[in-house]
Amino acid sequence: MLQLYTSAKGNALISKRNGETKFGEKVDTLSSVEDLVTQLQQSDAKYVLFGIPEDIGIRANRGKAGATTAWNAALKSLLNTQDNSFNRGKRLLVLGHLDFSELIETADKMYASSYDYYQKLSELVSKIDEEVTYLMYQIVSAGKTPIIIGGGHNNAYGNIKGTALGKSKAINVVNFDAHTDFRNLEGRHSGNGFSYAFKKNFLNNYFMFGLHENYTSKKVFKTIDSYPDRIRYNTFEEIKIRQEQGFSSQLHTALNFIENRPFGVEIDCDSIENVPSSAMTTSAFTANEARMFATFFGKQKNAAYLHLCEAAPNADNPQEMYLVGKLLSYLITDFMRK
Repeated sequence: MLQLYTSAKGNALISKRNGETKFGEKVDTLSSVEDLVTQLQQSDAKYVLFGIPEDIGIRANRGKAGATTAWNAALKSLLNTQDNSFNRGKRLLVLGHLDFSELIETADKMYASSYDYYQKLSELVSKIDEEVTYLMYQIVSAGKTPIIIGGGHNNAYGNIKGTALGKSKAINVVNFDAHTDFRNLEGRHSGNGFSYAFKKNFLNNYFMFGLHENYTSKKVFKTIDSYPDRIRYNTFEEIKIRQEQGFSSQLHTALNFIENRPFGVEIDCDSIENVPSSAMTTSAFTANEARMFATFFGKQKNAAYLHLCEAAPNADNPQEMYLVGKLLSYLITDFMRK
């Protein structure tokens, strides 16, 4: 269920100062969830922000739970950035978040030792898929560009399907990620959102940017290599370790592969160095390189959405929440900046 963001909620998060205008003071909001598409069409904002604070898909993929916290961290930081000629809050409508607390509670009560534990988690993920797909469809149908804060990377499937339905055709995707998330169709989880979207013909061309060679199986490489016209990738090692490819040139290589259709921009935070996430790593792209990625693809005319996922700051650690929130806020504003 969609929980609307309201001005009252925003005022509780914004630290106002005399002589300054904060980003959150200028963003657009909605008054109700009724007739959502019409309301969105009437807004002057180009971008629509919403959160998916859940980690069920990550758990179904046998990953580290905790990605429910990124939405609040990102929202607080974003609202408190400065509104100026570079960052214009009026270009963004803050919609709210999809509330999956009941599903999370159901998942929490399951016994991990049960023989059907992962099957039941996958069933919950399929319910999440339906909600994400419908909301994305509504936003895209209204002519807006969604910006989504996850949650797990399982939500890529709903993002892709909803956008494809809204555009009435399959879309392309570029994914800044250490992993392919193109695993077997074995029940929905955070590791197979793209393979499901590909199989069901919502995803046309798929470019994976910065795969980690140590964490991509031979079987997955064989699978993706069997679709050379529709799936391509580069690896982190060939760009940053062996320096066989340049970062900037690979941005253009990826763009050339996806720019002929509307395309989604996916950024998994486990591909950014030392970011608390479901698969945190000490060897990855820097935050500044992730920002360059978001900026480069955000300014392209066919960019259809931005999804930031898998960040998992500790809600009991204010410094961690602040730092992760600030990173996500940078990525959001970079994507919006023309």
